[in-house]
Amino acid sequence: MRKITGGLFMSIDGVIQAPGGPDEDPSGGFAHGGWMAGYDDDATSDFIGEHIMGAEYDLLLGRRTYDIFADYWPRHVGNPVGERFGRITKYVVTSNPETLGWQGSQALVGDPAAAVARLCEEDGPDLLIQGSGQLYPALLGAGLIDRLFLTIVPIILGKGRRALTGGSPAGLRLVDHRVSGTGVIMAVYERDGAVRTGDFTRPDGE
Repeated sequence: MRKITGGLFMSIDGVIQAPGGPDEDPSGGFAHGGWMAGYDDDATSDFIGEHIMGAEYDLLLGRRTYDIFADYWPRHVGNPVGERFGRITKYVVTSNPETLGWQGSQALVGDPAAAVARLCEEDGPDLLIQGSGQLYPALLGAGLIDRLFLTIVPIILGKGRRALTGGSPAGLRLVDHRVSGTGVIMAVYERDGAVRTGDFTRPDGE
């Protein structure tokens, strides 16, 4: 059974929109595209390489992220990331399957959680979500995301698209982490049962 890792670049206040470049996604008047570039360093790249580039996976994408990737990566075939993304299967949640032109793309049509759940039951590599913020509420709500890889950049963006909203309550366990010299926090979490609650207003033993 396939497992799903959600990989997100995000600001302190949870914005994931357009980390890679000024023109990546200006929708909604977003004016801070490319906010990740000034904080990238060797420690960040090495940690991402250990957990993401060193693993075998297929991509699971929402349509907006797919269109961004399909426009960019085929033009950068000499890049190791571009070569890998071109080679592996790209599963795309979309209502327009006939418009997927990138080699190796397969459409997932219909209810996202149901379609992804069926995909997870098949044999094959694990799945990596990149960007694709609109997928998270449905997949988190259905308990389908097994691991979160969060790259948290020390900035506050104020507005922009967010991903980690609307999911079902769940506990998480930290399995690895690193802090870069630029203040980027990289943390890998796995699901760990229910949310544990308590009461700070009661003395121990009462």
